[in-house]
Amino acid sequence: MLELNTAQIQMGRSAANKLEALALLAQTLSDDGLVRPGYLNGMQAREAQGSTYLGQGIAIPHGTPDTRDQVLETGVRLMHFPQGVDWGDGQQVYLAIAIAARSDEHLRLLQLLTRALGDGDLSQALHQATEAETIVALLQGAPQELALDSQLIRLNVPAEDFDELVWQGARLLKKSGCVDSAFIPRLMETEPLPLGDGLWWLNNEQAVQLPGLSFVTPDQRLERDGKPVKGLFCLASLGEAHRQLLERLCDLLIEGRGDTLSGAESRRTVLEALGGEVPPDWQRVSITLANSHGLHARPAKVLSEIAQQFDGDIRVRLAEEPGLGVSAKSLSKLLALGARRGQVLEFSAEPGIAADALAALQTAVEQGLGETVEPLPVFTEPAVQATVEQALASERAYVVEAPAAGSRLRAVAASPGIAIGPALVRVPQALDYPAQGQGEAHERERLQAALKAVSADIQTVVDSCEEASVRDILSMHQAMLSDPALHDDIQARLADGASAEAAWSAEIDAAAKQQEALHDMLLAERAADLRDIGRRVLASLCGVKPLAEPDEPYVLVMEEVAPSDVANLNRQRVAGILTARGGATAHSAIIARALGIPAVVGAGEQVLALAQRTPLLLDGDHGSVRVSPDEQTLQQALREREISQQRQQQAHAERYKPAVTRDGHALEVAANIGASSETDMAVELGAEGIGLLRTELVFMDHAKAPDQATQEREYRRVLDTLNGLPLVVRTLDVGGDKPLAYWPMPAETNPFLGVRGIRLSLQRPDILETQLRALFASADDRPLRVMFPMVGSVEEWRAARDIALRVRAEIPVTNLQLGIMIEVPSAALLAPILAREVDFFSVGTNDLTQYTLAIDRDHPTLSAQADGLHPAVLSLISQTVVAAHAHGKWVGVCGELASDMLAVPLLVGLGVDELSVSARSVAMVKARVRELDWRHSQQLAQQALVQDSAASVRALVEESN
Repeated sequence: MLELNTAQIQMGRSAANKLEALALLAQTLSDDGLVRPGYLNGMQAREAQGSTYLGQGIAIPHGTPDTRDQVLETGVRLMHFPQGVDWGDGQQVYLAIAIAARSDEHLRLLQLLTRALGDGDLSQALHQATEAETIVALLQGAPQELALDSQLIRLNVPAEDFDELVWQGARLLKKSGCVDSAFIPRLMETEPLPLGDGLWWLNNEQAVQLPGLSFVTPDQRLERDGKPVKGLFCLASLGEAHRQLLERLCDLLIEGRGDTLSGAESRRTVLEALGGEVPPDWQRVSITLANSHGLHARPAKVLSEIAQQFDGDIRVRLAEEPGLGVSAKSLSKLLALGARRGQVLEFSAEPGIAADALAALQTAVEQGLGETVEPLPVFTEPAVQATVEQALASERAYVVEAPAAGSRLRAVAASPGIAIGPALVRVPQALDYPAQGQGEAHERERLQAALKAVSADIQTVVDSCEEASVRDILSMHQAMLSDPALHDDIQARLADGASAEAAWSAEIDAAAKQQEALHDMLLAERAADLRDIGRRVLASLCGVKPLAEPDEPYVLVMEEVAPSDVANLNRQRVAGILTARGGATAHSAIIARALGIPAVVGAGEQVLALAQRTPLLLDGDHGSVRVSPDEQTLQQALREREISQQRQQQAHAERYKPAVTRDGHALEVAANIGASSETDMAVELGAEGIGLLRTELVFMDHAKAPDQATQEREYRRVLDTLNGLPLVVRTLDVGGDKPLAYWPMPAETNPFLGVRGIRLSLQRPDILETQLRALFASADDRPLRVMFPMVGSVEEWRAARDIALRVRAEIPVTNLQLGIMIEVPSAALLAPILAREVDFFSVGTNDLTQYTLAIDRDHPTLSAQADGLHPAVLSLISQTVVAAHAHGKWVGVCGELASDMLAVPLLVGLGVDELSVSARSVAMVKARVRELDWRHSQQLAQQALVQDSAASVRALVEESN
């Protein structure tokens, strides 16, 4: 880690201009062995891109990423120019800090400089400095205060081992904004220090934003190196901020009072022992801000003036934020809150003035703080901020009309089948509840009753559900209901006088926002689950019952169906699902397919305006909906449904027959799975192998990267079950939109176009190598196919291949093929080159479609246009197949397109050798192949390539049937 010291500083230098100053700095870096002479070119190029002037007389010249190869050793050198150097635009630099960094080691130094610049103008002091010690003191600034409050303490947290306890402690620091994601894995690599009395200490100074200390105790007996673990301190170290607390802790241990901490039953006890910030027993009041532009300058000024009329401390904070808040008398502090309309302000005041001050503040805020305010709408979520869903609902109320009778809507086919029935339209129900409760004990009892009722409802579904994927999701919902960290924060709100509804809503919203802010597709999906379970409990608290179901099978219409909505459906009553938003790969769509419920998604906001019990005809095979169909259309649909059901029954009976066209062309039909436990069902349903094993779950189920033995057990179970059938494994595909907690990454503006897939694996070749070792060790001469995801260049393929070949030299595998996924258009265009070297291609049509068409497949309004049958996507598949076959290599398709019954003839005609689909789709896909004539399919595929749209392609295939 870079630290400033006087030996790095040259005082009293002079330069006529910036170019001369850069030359001096580069020469110093070179003379000290930090860089090669060519680094100067990178420093000059960086200035050409944009000035490195930091402010207050400081510049931080450095090279470009392209010149990192010129860096021999990470380091900094400082040069003091007392007469100043013109850095451009009249900016005078008195101190230049030249940085040579091979990666991100300099970020800690930049944090230090940023804090120093926030403490006032340094330029004059730097101009007048004569000693290097003065420079160091100015840049280091005053030590920051260590964060230690009730939000950073958790007692009796669930932890099965020491590593999980470390993760819990680091999570608190992350949640409080003390550290970023990179801190957690670095802390877990640190050697812990036993303090005695079962207390342990861990500290790390990497990826620290603010100094902070967390303390966690386990809910069960743990040991580390044969010693008991009763409590763990996790320190985010920054400067000397922790020294005073460390001295206090040492005194406690020397006095033999460590059990005060290891046996603590309340957070207050820990805070008092360590001298932390103990929340005072002040009266509180929560008020929702209704000002159109939030707490901007004018209303904030009025608020501060009212608070200043009272002789005592008054604090205010946003209800979802931790801590005691800021002084309500400070205008600058109020503005820094950034409070927006709809957010809840929580005021607290010391006992002597609380009654009068809080009443005055509440009246002033409710009256608008000098502004005319519009009443707030009734919220379906806690009054923390207006949500996207509310904005859409508001828009619908004014502009959206229901589709006319007889109209046909085109959307996304999410789950096959034909559904007929009246519409049951479910829109979010308005939930109105008081912010303040009727006493802590009463509100706690109400909340516990609601949690118990919802958990019981979920358990009823779990007990009756045959689908493992659905049971897993619902079990996760139950785990959310009992999350001790969540309940700890809720209890604190109840103790402050909040109602059960307000406390529950605020914490659910805060927890979901934290997950959504991580720019992670998986965690965003978990956030949706969290909001889903939050709404169920809130509805229970408010006594709101769901709409009564029609007596006959019906079509459920919603904006976007949450997993619990789907899982709670009675398949005997729910004929189909229709949503306004979402895509075919959304969580709910996947579950709908697993349950065998026909579904059409992304039909637009107009479907939410349908009158209750409007007759609907839903076609989940073609993604269409008929509104109030006439009798002829209805009878035709009934005939088609009967034929479809007969075909499904016949396909299931013949599921073990090979997929061979009528004129003798054979394909392999395999299954996509996400865990070893799914292999049995895939084989039982007729799969001829596993065409895609997603390995992410193996990594996501652990607090740190799983070792070789852990992975090997998982892969060996799959191969054992396959009993000689081929296994195609996708190496770890995370990053960008779906990072791992222990593999942190900086937030990206567009994670879908960022560091993900093989790009990320090549940054951590040790993890990729461990995975390959586990795969090769489990093979035992059985057919193993390994493919690398998101390959976009020949260089990426070769780098991954070389790692695999190096591992294979140590762990021989006789029946091994190495390939890549075609998910990026550049890979398809490079297929003629790549085909010379790879053993196979597997086309991931989900990503290939969205990258080719520049449409997010989960976009709320565009997802229906992200159609893999677009001629542009088919052309890329065709190019891939032609290139592969020219070199004797095979091509599979493992995306959603492989199970689209209209796409199957085209994929067969394009020459695809393997289709890998969900296990439940295997039998139908094999049956569809057996109906085809290969020569006719080839002609059809060539006709599809010259169509002008996906709709034209679909119409072409439908006409040919």
